[in-house]
Amino acid sequence: MYRHGKEEIEAAAKVLRTGQWFRFGDKKAGHQGATAKFEAEWAKLMGVPHSCFVTSGTAALMCAYAGLQIGPGDEVIIPGFTWIASPHALLALGAIPVIVDVDESLMLDPEAVERAITPRTKAIDPVHMSGFMCDLDRLQKIARQHNLYVVEDACQCVGGYWKDGRRAGAIGDAGAYSFNWYKVISCGDAGIFIAKKRDVYERGVIYHDGGTLFWPSGKGMRTPPFAGINFRGNEILAAIMRVQAARLNGIVRDLHRVRNGLRKRLAGAPGLVEIPENGARPAQRAGGSPSGGGTGTGANLGLRFENETAARAFAKAFRELPKPAKAGAWLPIDSGRHVYWNWESLLQRRGSYSQAADPFLHPANKDSQARYAKDMLPRTLEILKRTVLIPINPDWKAQQIDGVAQALREAAKAVP
Repeated sequence: MYRHGKEEIEAAAKVLRTGQWFRFGDKKAGHQGATAKFEAEWAKLMGVPHSCFVTSGTAALMCAYAGLQIGPGDEVIIPGFTWIASPHALLALGAIPVIVDVDESLMLDPEAVERAITPRTKAIDPVHMSGFMCDLDRLQKIARQHNLYVVEDACQCVGGYWKDGRRAGAIGDAGAYSFNWYKVISCGDAGIFIAKKRDVYERGVIYHDGGTLFWPSGKGMRTPPFAGINFRGNEILAAIMRVQAARLNGIVRDLHRVRNGLRKRLAGAPGLVEIPENGARPAQRAGGSPSGGGTGTGANLGLRFENETAARAFAKAFRELPKPAKAGAWLPIDSGRHVYWNWESLLQRRGSYSQAADPFLHPANKDSQARYAKDMLPRTLEILKRTVLIPINPDWKAQQIDGVAQALREAAKAVP
């Protein structure tokens, strides 16, 4: 989370003072309706008709899958660089994750996706990691050719733009966002899922709240009820998110401003090569692309090197150099459970708390050819080892951008 202040405190306090903290309540008794208002505002902000506030990004992903009726017998293609919730959300619904390579952009490799498609494939899950975006043009085309769903995981790309101005998470058939502490905007922990079609949305809503038909949200639903669970958001968190969402466009605009400023200062710098950015175009004139031609949120500057030794030498030198802004450098390979080879539950095929509920043992999945091993994606591991990410702060001023750019130039001299 980048920005917060007294507005969030007052929004939460306003709800607390009413005593009406549950999602549903009596307006006459002071219920603010913050959750319903946030959902409507988020749908408008993302340019979609339907959204539902839930407890986490993982819950949002599960609701999106449930809305699309993904379950036993289905496979979904995910990248080898993502948070462990990507496979876990699928396993919780009885489906099988198929893990494939990322490319030089750190995003899902469209060619690897095509090679992994089988008659069991139901969806592609583009995970927009670290504020970057997958190649949605190619992935959408592949999905159409094979009659697959696209479920966008925009948990690390909240508010990001595609090249045509559409928002990350709102381009595929369904999308998921996270609002935990480490995301662009936050209320501590929560999420939201969105859907374009009413039936997908209704199934997701019923799944997120098994008691939906007993609440006002169930009125007018055409979808027959089924056994859901409970991922309901609440009024306190929704009130905070309404304030945070109002900050979103400004945060993303400033992230791109700072990153573009770094790019200009680093133009022609020896030894510094950016990772490719899917969908990026030359900077637009005023009034053009909201992100100046870039895509995603602009939260990181990605640099690639010839090998891991060079990447680590650069990152170490940069971290040790003095600069007027607190700026770090890290290798994606070091991000623990964001790398598939650390997913012990997958590698050891433990898909549930009991064998009877384990998707790997479900009769509908018995013919799945999905296999997992630590060395199964050597290309992904190699790319993650020689990439360095520089996190961007949207509040850096010109002097701070100058200092970070100079430090990056100096650090490049330490590369053997």
